[in-house]
Amino acid sequence: MKKTLLAFLITTISMSLQAQVADTLTYETYMEWVQAYHPLAAQANIMLTMGDMEVRAARGNFDPLLYGNLDKKSYDEKIYYDKREAGISIPTWAGIELNGTFEQNSGQYLNPERSVPTGGLLSAGASVNLGQGLILDDRRAGLRKAQIYQQSTETDRIRMLNELYLQATGAYWNWALAFENRTLLEEGVELAETRFRAVKSSYEQGDFPAIDTVEAATILLNREYSLQNAENELFIRTQELNNFLWDEEGYPIVLDLQIVPEDLFSSETFILNEEELRTLVGDHPELRLVDFELASLEVERRLKAQQIIPVVKLKYNFLSEEFSQFDQAGFYENNYKWGLSVYTPLMWRKARGETRLAEAKINFKENSRDLKGLELRTKLENELNSWNTLNAQIVTYTRNVAALEMLLQGELRRFEIGESSLFLVNSREVSVFSSRLTLNELLSKRKIAFAKSRYAAGLGFE
Repeated sequence: MKKTLLAFLITTISMSLQAQVADTLTYETYMEWVQAYHPLAAQANIMLTMGDMEVRAARGNFDPLLYGNLDKKSYDEKIYYDKREAGISIPTWAGIELNGTFEQNSGQYLNPERSVPTGGLLSAGASVNLGQGLILDDRRAGLRKAQIYQQSTETDRIRMLNELYLQATGAYWNWALAFENRTLLEEGVELAETRFRAVKSSYEQGDFPAIDTVEAATILLNREYSLQNAENELFIRTQELNNFLWDEEGYPIVLDLQIVPEDLFSSETFILNEEELRTLVGDHPELRLVDFELASLEVERRLKAQQIIPVVKLKYNFLSEEFSQFDQAGFYENNYKWGLSVYTPLMWRKARGETRLAEAKINFKENSRDLKGLELRTKLENELNSWNTLNAQIVTYTRNVAALEMLLQGELRRFEIGESSLFLVNSREVSVFSSRLTLNELLSKRKIAFAKSRYAAGLGFE
């Protein structure tokens, strides 16, 4: 059965050591839920599996290979030949290929060089590249690239989670802002309704002129209009928040209407260590991903450079009719076969061209990394500046809101004793509500700016 977020909150809160309001979805609880169950978080974990499987597939190139051949020709009641061969080939990380074979051949027209004892012939030996492929070959290069990719998947996972962290944070505080604004405008409508009823009653008693009731009515209508916009904005932000809420079974969760966000005015616990962030940006996931690309390109360059070296392949095998005789065989004394293959292009144009191309790709990627590093540092400085500016603006605007509220209270006292007008009271009240809405926006922006600063430095949920 699908669990509602409210049920989850009740369970979580009951296990918490701190008493919390049951219908409040705190930012911390929300982010834990997103990290645990959002599909993008699951996709980020799948990246690790992809890296592991890439390495497993590359290691498969070093798997021992069993083979067997049977070739027989019979014609006109004659056995022309009957050739049987089975063996095993074992590639190694050192570039040496171990092999063992068993041959059993017979027939009237068998090629003499294929002649073996009646009971068959065993051979065991190895082949090794003494030139091209001695240091690096396709197998080892493929495995090394797979290992680099495996390491990069962990970094790519962090990058994906960091993006999820930033998006989820923005959705939450935008929702909190819309909720605070709706609550504030509801308060404004209630005040306007109360004042309209009072002015209407005073008009009916002959204390106020009729025009004052029109003034009070227009104020009420304007605030109702603003409240309708705020309710629509809250609906939109709630739907955006729902995009980040999923249960453990992979079903989306619809936020219960009784659940409210954390107060924008809650005590700030966010502290940014700017110098630490400036240090961490040098190890940003995006830079690490470029480093992994450079490492893979370096493996490719080394492999291409090997093509300039001539191919020199040496093969040697001991020959014996029984396994027990292998330890008695002397190297190059008797019962052996060996071979040497040597070839090389005369001008190496292909090898030199591919090597230089690989070097050019590395240089291009290094330049891109330098540019990316500068861009990330610039972005971090911009976010830190925004963070500091918002902190200063909040201090300034908090004082401004307090001053405007004092002016409003003074205007209300003057209105009560008949020294002011409804128009002036409304003007003061509009200024107060406008400034409080602006303060709400600044508080929301500061919380998002905190996340943006951490994201710019390469941090997220951790």
